[in-house]
Amino acid sequence: MKHKTFKQFKREALRKPKTREAYNELGVEFSLIEEIISQRLRKGLTQKKLAERVGMKQSAIARFESGNTNPTLAFIQKISNALGMKIKIHA
Repeated sequence: MKHKTFKQFKREALRKPKTREAYNELGVEFSLIEEIISQRLRKGLTQKKLAERVGMKQSAIARFESGNTNPTLAFIQKISNALGMKIKIHA
């Protein structure tokens, strides 16, 4: 079985009107999650490997990436540091 890329999954998911509506309402959150997933994949890291770098369980990374959690800024900072990313907030 061939796995889908994140872009393929996103494109298919956004074809559903309710999914697209929810995505648009939560644009900033999904953009952040999307960028972190993309960086993790670019670096060839599994959720488990990223979790090990950060010092947490893989399930915490999975919940974050699925959007099923309300992460703290500290949580996001830990993940971004482990990926070599900087978080910038613009007004």
